[in-house]
Amino acid sequence: MNARNTILAALALPALAACAASGAAPAAELPRPRAAEAVRVPPTAPPAPVTGGFRPARIMSMPGLENVLGQTREGLLGRFGAARLDVWEGDARKLQFTGEACVLDVYLYPPAPGAEPRASYVDARRASDGLDVDRAACVAALARR
Repeated sequence: MNARNTILAALALPALAACAASGAAPAAELPRPRAAEAVRVPPTAPPAPVTGGFRPARIMSMPGLENVLGQTREGLLGRFGAARLDVWEGDARKLQFTGEACVLDVYLYPPAPGAEPRASYVDARRASDGLDVDRAACVAALARR
């Protein structure tokens, strides 16, 4: 054995000793799974294609919200004053109005492609802790007199 082989054997010896001490078998001695034991993952179906293009939003229907639902941004600003938030996301818009009584979020969606968004959904909560409050009561509390 030449000096190079002796050095390589000396370097490999601690690694082999560690395998023996841990009880792990060398890779050549690991059993191979039989074909019947192989894990099979079923194929996944591709997502369904988006069809139909534009889908109009469903408009919420709730007593006490008749003067809010269906309104444009300008109509809502006239009813509640300046919005605390005015956020666009794609063709949808969210306006947020606040007062001592509550926080009112009004979501506006276009009724047709390219049309001006209109109020379709309303949510209300207390500013202090975020708990839900009656939407119609919040609308009444925030509406300009």
